[in-house]
Amino acid sequence: MAALQRGPDYRRFILISILLGTQREAWARHILYSVPEETDKGSFVGNIAKDLGLEPGELTERGVRIVARGRTQLFALNPRSGSLVTADRIDREELCAQSARCLVNFNILMDKMNLYPVEVEIIDVNDNAPRFLTEEMTVKITENTAPGVRFPLNEALDPDVGTNSLQSYQLNPNHHFSLVVQTGDDGAKYPELVLERVLDREEEAVHHLLLTASDGGDPPLSQTAHIQVTVVDVNDHAPVFSLPQYQVTVPENVPVGTRLLTVHAVDLDEGVNGEVTYSFRKITQKILQIFQLNPHTGELSTLEGLDYEESSYYEMQVQAQDGAGSMTRAKVMITILDVNDNAPEVTVTSVSNSIPEDIPPGTIVALFYLQDRDSGKNGEVACTISENLPFKLERSIDNYYRLMTAKNLDREKCSVYNITLKATDGGTPPLSSETHISMNVADTNDNPPAFPQSSYSVYIPENNPRGASIFSVTAHDPDSHENAQVTYSLSEDSLQGASLSSYVSINSDTGILYALHSFDYEQFRDLQLRVTAHDSGDPPLSSNVSLSIYIVDQNDNTPEILYPTLPTDGSTGVELAPRSAEPGYLVTKVVAVDRDSGQNAWLSYRLLKASEPGLFAVGLHTGEVRTARALLDRDALKQSLVVAVTQLFALNQKTGGLLTAGRIDREELCAQSTQCLVNINILVEGRGKLFGVEIEITDINDNNPKFQVENLEMKINEISPPGTRYPLPEAVDPDVGMNSLRSYQLSPHPHFSLDVQTGDDGTLHPELVLEQALDREEEAAHHLVLIAWDGGDPRRSSTVHIHVTVLDTNDNAPVFALPIYRVKVPENVPPGTRLLTVSASDPDDGANGEVTYRFWKISEKQSPLFQLNENTGEISTAESLDYEECAFYEMEIQAEDVGALLGRTKVLISVEDVNDNRPEVIITSLFSPVLENTLPGTVIAFLNVYDRDSGKNGQVVCNTPHNLPFQLEKSIDNYYRLVTWKYLDREKISMYNITVMASDLGTPSLSTETHITLYVADINDNPPTFPQVSYSAYIPENNPRGATIFTVMAHDPDSGRNAQVSYSVTEDIIMGGPLSSYVSINSDTGVLYALCSFDYEHIRDLQLLVTASDGGDPPLSSNVSLSIFVLDQNDNAPEILYPALPTDGSTGVELAPRSAEPGYLVTKVVAVDRDSGQNAWLSYRLLKASEPGLFAVGLHTGEVRTARALLDRDASKQSLVVAVQDHGQPPLSATVTLTVAVADSIPDVLADLGSIRTPGDPDDSDLTLYLVVAVAAVSCVFLAFVIVLLALRLRRWHASRLLQASGGGLVGVPASHFVGVDGVRAFLQTYSHEVSLTADSRESHVIFPQPNYVDTLISLESCEKNDSLLTSPDFRQCKNEAASVQVSSVLCSRLILRGIIIFINLYFKTHIVEIV
Repeated sequence: MAALQRGPDYRRFILISILLGTQREAWARHILYSVPEETDKGSFVGNIAKDLGLEPGELTERGVRIVARGRTQLFALNPRSGSLVTADRIDREELCAQSARCLVNFNILMDKMNLYPVEVEIIDVNDNAPRFLTEEMTVKITENTAPGVRFPLNEALDPDVGTNSLQSYQLNPNHHFSLVVQTGDDGAKYPELVLERVLDREEEAVHHLLLTASDGGDPPLSQTAHIQVTVVDVNDHAPVFSLPQYQVTVPENVPVGTRLLTVHAVDLDEGVNGEVTYSFRKITQKILQIFQLNPHTGELSTLEGLDYEESSYYEMQVQAQDGAGSMTRAKVMITILDVNDNAPEVTVTSVSNSIPEDIPPGTIVALFYLQDRDSGKNGEVACTISENLPFKLERSIDNYYRLMTAKNLDREKCSVYNITLKATDGGTPPLSSETHISMNVADTNDNPPAFPQSSYSVYIPENNPRGASIFSVTAHDPDSHENAQVTYSLSEDSLQGASLSSYVSINSDTGILYALHSFDYEQFRDLQLRVTAHDSGDPPLSSNVSLSIYIVDQNDNTPEILYPTLPTDGSTGVELAPRSAEPGYLVTKVVAVDRDSGQNAWLSYRLLKASEPGLFAVGLHTGEVRTARALLDRDALKQSLVVAVTQLFALNQKTGGLLTAGRIDREELCAQSTQCLVNINILVEGRGKLFGVEIEITDINDNNPKFQVENLEMKINEISPPGTRYPLPEAVDPDVGMNSLRSYQLSPHPHFSLDVQTGDDGTLHPELVLEQALDREEEAAHHLVLIAWDGGDPRRSSTVHIHVTVLDTNDNAPVFALPIYRVKVPENVPPGTRLLTVSASDPDDGANGEVTYRFWKISEKQSPLFQLNENTGEISTAESLDYEECAFYEMEIQAEDVGALLGRTKVLISVEDVNDNRPEVIITSLFSPVLENTLPGTVIAFLNVYDRDSGKNGQVVCNTPHNLPFQLEKSIDNYYRLVTWKYLDREKISMYNITVMASDLGTPSLSTETHITLYVADINDNPPTFPQVSYSAYIPENNPRGATIFTVMAHDPDSGRNAQVSYSVTEDIIMGGPLSSYVSINSDTGVLYALCSFDYEHIRDLQLLVTASDGGDPPLSSNVSLSIFVLDQNDNAPEILYPALPTDGSTGVELAPRSAEPGYLVTKVVAVDRDSGQNAWLSYRLLKASEPGLFAVGLHTGEVRTARALLDRDASKQSLVVAVQDHGQPPLSATVTLTVAVADSIPDVLADLGSIRTPGDPDDSDLTLYLVVAVAAVSCVFLAFVIVLLALRLRRWHASRLLQASGGGLVGVPASHFVGVDGVRAFLQTYSHEVSLTADSRESHVIFPQPNYVDTLISLESCEKNDSLLTSPDFRQCKNEAASVQVSSVLCSRLILRGIIIFINLYFKTHIVEIV
């Protein structure tokens, strides 16, 4: 191997290593410079070359450059002049904020090993104007604020320092305000707005001011902020209605929800003080269920349907109240117009269903009552009947009509009258109703008595006296005199277990029915009778008629309550009502029935007793139990009610006295009407007369005056002047006259008195009068009791509790709990973390005491980091904190109430460092690539390590993996150098990925990995190497010239020119010619090319020596042997060895006995192919035969055998054409023609041979002589052949022993190289015979045994396994010499064997048998 070359790079590394090994780490004094901020890029800072004692030209030679400690490069080095200049525009405020001094530190690296610290001070210039956090300020001041009050304003911030910072404030001239500037302990200036004059919101609601902040620079810079002063209103006005009273007239049929009118009140105050709400003031529970008032819009609408018949006029009071409690009232009067919405009602009071025909005109037959609930013309009713009837209508008292007969009746003309009564009112359009009455006329007749009707109905009031006349039936008999005299009788029957005759009887002459019993309507309501009419004829005739007697109900039963039913355990029924129920809520309904009917069953309900009077009310006619007011917390959970169901009046049938049927409540009947009249009618059944009765219900003091609410909340501002009046709720007393509400009384109180106003209608309106000014700080609430009295005897009263809340005015500013808040937080708190909560208290109440917080003094840089909850005072992080950017924050928080009074506090936030920054590794210098023969200790790289954290978190240690040939050594400051500590080998590792791990000392420790890629430079220390020690290549014969044979490739582990490999072939002589005339090689790629077309039969292999050389200096090389083998192609056609064609042009003759069995071997076609392998595999087939089907040819053996037994008809001479074909691609073939002579004896054969003799042979010799001579000659030749063959065998055996001993010779040469050997061996093996004779028989028996073989070509292996004499194991050595076995020997053997067979058959009379 050649020696390694050491060039200039190697000497350079040796020099650096020596310098580093001998250097002393220099640390010179600090180099100090200063430069103003905002200078242009490239501005001069200092002369580095001069301060280092160097010439400008030496900077580049000694590798002087800037090594910055941070990421931002602020300065650059001019290598020509040696000056330090600015690398970009420098902003002092971005670097150092408001620090007094701003210093930038960096290092100068010289000679790649010496570091010099440099410190540059950045001088401030006035490049920032004072800046307000917001350009728009809003200050709220109440109009009653006293002059002299101060209001802090937002401060301006100026990031400059010294005289360039903020110096003064100025306010534009204004009559109401002035400016005062306070100076803090730290020199900060705080502007304050001073109120000089009292504000009046009505005169000017908003004031606009302009505040200017200026610094002390030259020229001075300034900025302005706009101040908007909003004057906050106080509640000094009460709402005022647009009208003192509102009137509206509406028809009763307006739909539910219809807007009737809208009341409107205006309050001149602003905000909450001017927000007006509306409510009902004086209204009954019944009206409250019908109307609703929108508290915000004052819209009055219907809640239920209106009914003129129930009430035609409503009067109520509406109250308007603002947010501070001031109120006023207005009256609302609603008039209901009647519409014709009720049809007249006709009630049949009394009617006679059957009348005799002789009834006189003017007789009253029915009584009717007409009623229409409408009023005026809508309630005027007219009643008519048809004019073609013998009846007329006459008006009785009130709205009663009686039906009378107008003329005599004639039963024979009309026995039944259907009378239709039509009642029509006077409304538009008119409404009407019809009532139908059916009336029967009784008659007599002179025929068998005949009743006008098949049945009759009669009505009798219950509790009738005994013997009273019930009804009269008349049967008509047209006969006269005695035949017309009709007698009547009742058919006997039973009724409820008793005979009918015990109940009624009939006059036999008149047909009048009498009641023998006082009937009870509730016991049974009708009787079914059968009346028989007999005349006086002879024989008498009779007829029957049915009579139904209906009992008319009288008021003799008290009402019966169905619901609620009393529990069986004796307890009372329980109903549920929610505590949130509004007035009018339906709790339950009392359901009662009266066993009587008609008007007697009309019931009324009233509340007899209640555990909480006034909480519930009962419907007079419906029995519905509803809440009369809202349920209060003090109301008991269980309320007990006693409800009475009564009739107003009842008639004593015995005495005729009119009695009260139950307790009568005048207020339920007539509300507050001055007179309460009840009208009833008395009907005298027997006389058919109706009498009107009017009863007046006089009032007693049975109701207390009642307030709608039991507790009243009132709000009065503490600045309200004495004498202010506040309306109080009014009490309602349903009694009238002296029993109604008469006076109010207020509990004694030093601040309040009561004044009662009397309205035009006599109603009393109580008002609360403020007597003394209120002070919320002394007493925030006052409790009063208002009592309402009536004038009854004894007097009744009701109370309402009044809670007066004194509203506060904003006269106190918020005060913080601490003057300074301090907190320490780690820098890794997540955004949204609560740091602390500032809290300010305001002694004021309500909205005046609600404090909001906001930042007052905070820099633009700090503002995005923190957020302040304006309601809770909670300060939290809005973004992540970073100790490295800022370790301390100072800000001011302002607390402000609704009245714009302010308080301030200072917040100090200290940020604690956590180990959140990984160390940073900067590669200052890197020497790559490095020669692989570099000495240990050579410096590879310089590293600068930096950690932004502080303390232990910022202390960094570095290390590299121990399995690398490198190590770290610490230099000055935070610099490390990477050096080698052992030799390198590029062929093992050509590139190193060096990982430098920098870890800090924080907890937990953070680390950073820096990857350095170092390449190792190559030297020529490795020769090219081949993958194998030798190669073998194969090329088919007949290849084209220039064809690629093979590619060799050698590998050189070196790189560059040292790894560039070139190839060459060592010159040699092949078959008398130079090797270069046969093959050539590409020196760059190693590709071997053929320069001639190879012939497998001429050259079968070439032995080459290939040399690979690299491009190093000196070059290195290596050799490898290459054997090229020529592959055979199918370029030779098969060659037929046997039978050989005679020279005279005749075909060959083969013999076959005629007695041959199928499969008899006639002959064998032997052929060889000069090719080898598959190209030499031969197959045989019969192309043509004179006798098809007689012979067959072995596919692979070429044996011609008989396919069947020979027949006498078969010709003695057979001609066969056999084709031999190889297995190459494409296949090649050859053909041969055989002549087979068929005969059993020599004469026959001779005859056959003579027949095939050529015509050109005129002379025939004696056949016998020829045969004898031939046999003798053949025998001699055969013996000689055997002797020669044995000698050759012994010679080859001896030669093989010598070859085996020497290990040389042509071992490994394929047997196919020797042409025709395989064919000969196959032939000899096939025709090796064993002859055996039997001594006892006359005819010797000759046996020709044949070995078993497969019908394929005989392979080399099968020949080697044969144990015959001619094919011993040593016979395979004959292949080594082609001349050892000749074709002629084979042919001679064949002729000898044939001659022996013929001789034996002719002269020894033997029989040849072939055993296969």
